[in-house]
Amino acid sequence: MSTAPPPAPTLGRPPAVDLAWLGVAIVFISTSGPIITIIAAPALAIAFWRCFLGSGATGVWVLLRQRRTLGHLNRGEVKLMVFAGLLLGAHFAAWIPSLRFTTVASSTALVATQPIWAALLARLRGVHIPGQAWFGIVVALVGILILTGIDFTVDPKHLIGDALALLGGMLAAAYVTVAEQARQSVSTSVTTLGVYASAGALLLIMCLVLRVPLAGFSLRDWLLILALTAGAQLLGHTLINKVLSTTSATVVSLAILFEMPGSTLVAAVWLGQIPPLGLIPAVALMFVGLVMVIRSSSVKVPTQTPPI
Repeated sequence: MSTAPPPAPTLGRPPAVDLAWLGVAIVFISTSGPIITIIAAPALAIAFWRCFLGSGATGVWVLLRQRRTLGHLNRGEVKLMVFAGLLLGAHFAAWIPSLRFTTVASSTALVATQPIWAALLARLRGVHIPGQAWFGIVVALVGILILTGIDFTVDPKHLIGDALALLGGMLAAAYVTVAEQARQSVSTSVTTLGVYASAGALLLIMCLVLRVPLAGFSLRDWLLILALTAGAQLLGHTLINKVLSTTSATVVSLAILFEMPGSTLVAAVWLGQIPPLGLIPAVALMFVGLVMVIRSSSVKVPTQTPPI
C-alpha cells in the first residue's frame, strides 16, 4: 500500500521577536564578504584567525557551562566533529580567497548555492528528490551559467573566484550534512567548539605549508578580523541558530538567502562595487531556484549556518 507524501514545509509567520533577530543576523552576515574584501591580510590567514578566535570564544563558554559534556563524548561523535571541522576549514579556504578574484555579489551568490549541493548529497544517500527540487536545481544552474558568463566578459580572472565560491558552496553543503549528524547527540556549543578547532587546525597547517604569514598585520586589519569574528562568525550565525528553536528551518533558510542582496548592497555602498545590470537576472534565477529547492516537500536541506 502506497504511503502519502510528506506534507510541504510550513511557512507560517514566525514570532515577531524571531523576525527581529533574523533581521539583525542577516545584517551582520551580509557584512562578511565586504569586510574580507578590504582586509589586506592573506585570505588563508583571515580564515585561520576567524576559526581560531571563534573556537576560543566558544571554548570559554563550554568550559564554564558544559565542561562535563566534553568528558562524555564518544569516539564516533569526536570523529564526526573533526570531519565536519575539516570540511568547514576547506570551505573557508575556498570561499574567502574567492573574494580576491571576483566581486562580493558574484561570490556571495555562488556560495549561497549550498542547498543545491546539500540536496544532491541527500540523493546520493538515497533520499528521494521530488520534481520541484530538480526543477529548482536546473533553474539555479542556468543562473550560475549566466552569472559566470557575465563575469568572464567583465574580467576572465573572475572565473577563478567564481570557481572557488562554487567549491565553497559544495564544501559548505558537505559540512552541514556531517555537522547535522554530530548535532544529533552533541550540544550546539560543544559541536561548534569541535568543528571550529578542527577547522582552525587544518587552516593552520595550510598556512604553515604554504608559508602564509599569520602575524605582522596592521592594527586596522586586526580590528577588521575581530569585527568579522564577532559579527558574522559569532553574533550573526548565533542569532540564526537561536531562532531555529521556535522558527522552522525552511523559513530560516529562505531568510538567509537575503544575504545575497544584502552583501551586494553593502559592497555597492561601502566599496563602490556596482554589479553589472546583466547580473540581476542571473542572481534572480539562482534565488528562485534555491527557494524551490528549500521548499521541496521531501528534501531536508540543512540550514546554511554553522552550528554555533
